[in-house]
Amino acid sequence: MADQERPTLIISGCSTGIGKTCALGMQQRGWRVFAGVRREEDLESLQASGLETVLLDVADSGSIERAVEEVRTATGGTVDALFNNAGFGQPGAVEDLSRETLRAQFETNLFGAHELSCRILPLMRAAGHGRVVFNSSVLGFAALPFRGAYNASKFAMEGLADTLRMELRGSGIHVSLIEPGPITSAFRANAYRHFQANIDAAASPHREAYRAMVRRLTAPDSVGGFTLPPEAVLKRLVHALESRRPRPRYYVTTPTYVFGYLRRLLSTRMMDALLLRATASERRLPEEERRR
Repeated sequence: MADQERPTLIISGCSTGIGKTCALGMQQRGWRVFAGVRREEDLESLQASGLETVLLDVADSGSIERAVEEVRTATGGTVDALFNNAGFGQPGAVEDLSRETLRAQFETNLFGAHELSCRILPLMRAAGHGRVVFNSSVLGFAALPFRGAYNASKFAMEGLADTLRMELRGSGIHVSLIEPGPITSAFRANAYRHFQANIDAAASPHREAYRAMVRRLTAPDSVGGFTLPPEAVLKRLVHALESRRPRPRYYVTTPTYVFGYLRRLLSTRMMDALLLRATASERRLPEEERRR
């Protein structure tokens, strides 16, 4: 199929994990995918898979502007869909987050997605149709301790996407949220790197809890239990992009379904107690490690 006959999709954050899996999966379904990555060294492997690539750092307005112009030129001004996938998790207690650290979390997870969407929307309006999908999280509606920066960025993303969806009603442009729970990816390894760079664990009143958190972040990632492979997100993305009537929200993984259901039934205090109980083991080291 010629390029001009294929629907066009931009995905941010395609170096690994969900972004890369979704880029390859949508390409196999006949989409012309522009895979955005932050680093030049990630371009080659994606290009070898047949993907078209763009340098796209969503924390950099100049990078967003250049990437959109590159895609616009390559497609003749047609962009059918955008998947705002780029993001990272900044672990740490709220009281240990500096203003700069919190701002960096929002620059990537929220402000970049907002700016990229706003630059693509005029192209969709001109065509009279489009799909904008935000990769949120179960933590976009159910906050867990020691994830305050990430919780806040995803809660804000949900509010932004909900508002955008209502504002675009009748335009032919649909907005959806995908809300995954645990997915196998480089997420935890990247989170640990940001924790080391931005949190002074030794000086924190939460230092003992941090020891247990580091143990979790550095443990091998595996599929099983509540953790699913990134193909689970791809399945929801396919529906959001190709169905005649895309859903406003797509749950992925058991924790998202469970917490989404219980949030509608329980009081805030009861929900707090449940979420604290569900994550208690994350803040507690095994006895033999506590003695070290």
